[in-house]
Parts: sequence; C-alpha cells; structure tokens
Amino acid sequence: MIRPSRRLVIVVRADPVICGHSGEARNLAEVALTRGFSDVRLLTWPIPTLQAAGLPLKPLDRLLPYSPGISVERPEAVGDYRVPDGRHLAGLTGRLVELLADQVPTTCLSMYLVPHTTVVQDAVRAARAAGFAPDVHTVAKAVGSDVTNVIRSCLRDGRLGAATVLFTTFLANDEVVAVSEYTREEIVASAEQVDARCGTSFAEQCRRRVTVSYPPIDASAYLDPDPAAVDAALAHRGLRRGGYLLFLSRVARAKGIYDLVIAYGQMRCRDQVRLIVAGTGPALEHVRALSVEDDRITFLTDVDDREKPLLMAGCAAYVLPTKPEPDFIETFGIALTEKMLAGGGPVVTTLTGGTGEAVGDTAVIVEPGDITALADTVDRVVLDMPEADKRDLAQRARAWAMQFDRGTVFDSLFPATPSSAAATPSSAAVVVPPVTVPPVASVGPVASVASVAPVAVIPPMAPITPITPAAPTTAAG
Repeated sequence: MIRPSRRLVIVVRADPVICGHSGEARNLAEVALTRGFSDVRLLTWPIPTLQAAGLPLKPLDRLLPYSPGISVERPEAVGDYRVPDGRHLAGLTGRLVELLADQVPTTCLSMYLVPHTTVVQDAVRAARAAGFAPDVHTVAKAVGSDVTNVIRSCLRDGRLGAATVLFTTFLANDEVVAVSEYTREEIVASAEQVDARCGTSFAEQCRRRVTVSYPPIDASAYLDPDPAAVDAALAHRGLRRGGYLLFLSRVARAKGIYDLVIAYGQMRCRDQVRLIVAGTGPALEHVRALSVEDDRITFLTDVDDREKPLLMAGCAAYVLPTKPEPDFIETFGIALTEKMLAGGGPVVTTLTGGTGEAVGDTAVIVEPGDITALADTVDRVVLDMPEADKRDLAQRARAWAMQFDRGTVFDSLFPATPSSAAATPSSAAVVVPPVTVPPVASVGPVASVASVAPVAVIPPMAPITPITPAAPTTAAG
C-alpha cells in the first residue's frame, strides 16, 4: 500500500444529509485533490443512524459520486445498547486515531462544534497520549447552528458548564473560523456573555483568533446550464421557463415558508406563475396540508443536485423570505448564492443574519415577517420589473457570487497548510479577506418596499385550515 504524502480529513455530517455544510465538505474535498492532498477522507455517520435521527436526506439512489481519491468513512458504533449515545462518537474518534497513528501529515477540519470538533480534539489527545506523535493541523469551523442553536440554548437555559466546554474545545484547535462575519460576531457576543457570568476570557481569544471562511460552492455546477437540459427538466415537472416562483430550501418556519405560502395567496401574479416548494424539512407536512386547496402550489421532495441548478435557472423569481427564530437564524444563505450563479429570475429575500453577506446589493430585499410587503414585492418583480433590469441584476449577482467558488475559498482556508510542528493553538489564524457588504441599493421600482406592520405567522401546530386562493386560478403554467 502506497503511503499518502498528505492527508485531509473532514469530520462532518456528509451526504446524504440535506445541509449546506455537507455540500461544503464535498467541495473542499474535491478541491483538495488538486492542491497536493493525496488522501482525502470524509469521516461521517452511518446512513441508518442519519435516517433514525429524522434528518432530511437526499434520495440515496441519486447521490453524486465523489472523485477517485476521496473516501467516505462511516464507522460503526462501538459497544452495545448499554451505551446509548456515545457509541457512534467512539467509532468516529477511534477511526480518526487510527488515521493519525500512521503519522501521515494530516489537516483535520471539523464542521459542527458539537460533536465533530469534540471528536477531533479527543482523537488528537488520545493519539498523543499513546505516543503516536501525530503530524496534525486542526481547523474548527463554526457553522450557523453552532451559535444560533447550541451556544444560545446553553445561555438561555443557564447551562454554563456546557458553554464552557464548547468554547474550550473550539479554541483548542490550531485555527478557528466562522462561516460568516455575522457568525463571527455572534460567537464573540456569546463568549462575552459566558465571560460575564463565569469569569472566563473566551471573548478576547475569539475576537483575536476567529476569522471568516465563507461556504465553498462549486460554481461550475451552476454557471451556464445547458438550455436544452433546463427545458427538459422543466418539461419533466410540467413547468415552463418563467412560469413559476421557486422556494428551494429546507422546509422550516425559519426559512419563511409559512410567510411565502400565505403571501402567495395574496399575489396578483399567481395566475401567471405557480409556486414550487422544493425540499423537505420539519414543516413540510403542515405546510402541504395548509395549501391543499391551492392547486397552484406544487411540492417537490425528490430534487437532486443535478436538477437543482436547472430549476433555479428557469424560475421567474427565487424567493427565500428567511426570518429569525429562537432556534435558527440564517448565518449565510448558501442556496441564495447557488441561485445567483445559476441565473434565472431575481432573488427575493430578507436581510436576516448573514444573508447580506451572501447577496450583497444584488437581491430584492423585503422585511422579515412582512407578508403583505412580500406579496407586493414579488408582484413587482414578476409583473413590473423591466427585462433589462432583470438582466443587469442577474449579471451583478453572478459576479458577486463568484467570490464563493470552492477553489478560492479552499486556497484561503488551507494556504500551504503547515505541519503541526510549526503550528500551535496560539498561532495566527488564516486571514480570509472579508466581504464588504454594500448598502442595499434600489433595483428599479422593486427594492423600495413600503413599511407594513408584520403579519402574525401561523404557529407550526396551529389547527390545519386550508388556504383558499384569493382569486380563481387558471390552468397550470
């Protein structure tokens, strides 16, 4: 067996999980093969475990293959039923120790601090304690839910011990990065709260060390889709170019799906464009039941990675009215930038969390939770915006999104990664040039949206009352 010269291990929830960070892992792995890594591995969870967790998953029979040289490892649990939760972590940690033991120079990236960064740090400590002297450089990337879900829940529930463990584990890595500037600011703010209550000094360390590494996107998969392939994909779904609004994301309250379905019932353009809801998620069945009497709304739960850019390229507008919720705030918006690369109609979204970093001044903005304004804005985009303005917006959107191409992001995150002999947890973090988000500019008459008081959103467990269209519908476009 040929000994690898350089190895990259990414500990992450990989495919088939429907999650932007599984795509991040894939893109970084693919680029690594072109940057001198001879062995690239994704260390992740057994598929039955992912299924049992209730996570939204892609169709298993249509997953895109990885390039030769990329291995996906799914270690089985260690121990039996008497260790209910730690068995899979033991499997992941043990396998990583085995990889570190052969002393191949290794860069180890973890995404999701809980539990993947814990796995990495436990494995490194164990390998060193065993005398293996691993040549390893660790990078921990804090993604959105690490802050908006895990850290905030610790602070909200007064579980300061758990928050302390999270920050010490994060900062034990050689490099610490955040998925967006918004996420970085939230990490520092959360660390300040822990410091104030525990007398720790996490905030100063985070402020000094945490840098930004945006999600990497395979731009080539979205740029210039074949027109014939777009038409064929739309025909297969009974759609036509410019004949539908597209919501393609996780179907969850925080993504604004309730607001969009309600707003669609008020739109004047609904006779010209259908609403396509593509994706799965915790709110899917409830939203489907709410819209059961509206035959202009179609749900697609089987869209794969090949079809996604084709649907984006053919839509009249891509609408993602994401909104802050206690357990989730959009910390970047990967789907927004994918859509900006694919072309098609304008992006309509909100400035929530880090979405402004994703779209710059190239999207049509509406206030989060303002259902009336959402309906009016989409009407203006579909019915009133001149085609020349749409083309200009699309060109600027594509140019903005190109900075997130996976090659550019990889080279900023792993610039000739040093061996562990030259790296310590106090070493300087990788400096990723921050994206400067310009003020949201007016896009013709569309971007100016009157301020309207937010409309209450139907709670997830509200009694199911079908939404009746505001006007008679025409034949599906």
